[in-house]
Amino acid sequence: MKYVVLLGDGMADEPMPELGGKTPLQCARTPFMDRLAREGQIGLAQTIPEGFPPGSDVANLSVFGYDPVQCYSGRSPLEAASMGVSLAPEDVSFRLNLVTLGKDGDGEIMEDFSAGHITTDEAREIVLTLQKELGTENFQFYPGVSYRHLLVWRGGVDTMSFTPPHDITGQPVGGQLPRGEGAEVLLELMERARSILASHPVNEKRQAEGKRPANAMWLWGQGRAPHMPTLQERFGLSGAVISAVDLIKGIGIYAGLDVIDVPGATGYIDTNYRGKAEYALEALKTRDYIYVHVEAPDEASHGGLLQEKIRAIEAFDEMVVGTVFEGLRSMGPFRLLITPDHPTPLRLMTHTSKPVPFILYGSEGEFASQPEAACYDEAAAAASGLFIEKGFQLMEMLLASRNQGA
Repeated sequence: MKYVVLLGDGMADEPMPELGGKTPLQCARTPFMDRLAREGQIGLAQTIPEGFPPGSDVANLSVFGYDPVQCYSGRSPLEAASMGVSLAPEDVSFRLNLVTLGKDGDGEIMEDFSAGHITTDEAREIVLTLQKELGTENFQFYPGVSYRHLLVWRGGVDTMSFTPPHDITGQPVGGQLPRGEGAEVLLELMERARSILASHPVNEKRQAEGKRPANAMWLWGQGRAPHMPTLQERFGLSGAVISAVDLIKGIGIYAGLDVIDVPGATGYIDTNYRGKAEYALEALKTRDYIYVHVEAPDEASHGGLLQEKIRAIEAFDEMVVGTVFEGLRSMGPFRLLITPDHPTPLRLMTHTSKPVPFILYGSEGEFASQPEAACYDEAAAAASGLFIEKGFQLMEMLLASRNQGA
């Protein structure tokens, strides 16, 4: 039996006036997900427990089958695992975004939380400079992918409060800087980084080309290394994860999964959708389980790009869902879970904690529900009457038929 999770990050949204009161998911052409919704089971799941931030870290932990209430310790430690950075129990890891801050009267605004989607090579050069100029025995900087990087504070403090930069696009940053015990140390680092980045050759070149500079580093998502049993220990599953995002790879590593890198996987609208699907099918020849994550709909939402989000959803349906579904049909019995991790409404350009629409499909009809759904979207999921209060139970539902059919 093969088990597959296909996750379209941030696909869920709100009804929009410019779409005649429909959501992007309702307007997108999604024949494969519509078919699977009709032939399987559709409903809503709460992936963000009450009191938790509506981030991809918490939400994806839930979809992986972990209860965030029991194991969540912060976003950055998960990314550290993907980057091969070891954390001692007393160490604190921070997400380091390279961002563009812009002027707004006498203050500054978060002009771009991704520094114009800076390239990985450009960002690596900048972060290595930060390590050379600011790195010490206590503070180490590690380059990641595009705008997403890592700062580790050895023996550090993790009680301060932060604001994710994608939550304040176009808004003043003055009241959103780190605050609480230990914040003054980080604020000093951030200020010293400003002077380094102002004259960095990468930024000078980007500005000359009319691109946004990475003129500041923004710290958030702190935490210590979590304690998580592997999926092999919990369910006896061997598997792999496919994503362009360090966070998802890191969760996969803690879950005991192999990380499969796909050429051309970028995390944006131009990602290699079909390549992810093809690599997933190849991985399933020797494994029980695969988790395929596509970031593009979420990135479009953060940018407020309606048409790009619709295109990303359609590409996910055609090239990921369609390719995997057709390939699985020749591999014997299988189970599919298709879902977003959280909603990312275009109106807000950030995440919310509302439930997400999911599909459970079994090749042998185990999840077929009556009455059947006409399509896959937020409204159809709500109309089904099925609500999973604890999102981590989706994984248990996906695998329940495994035990019943054994």
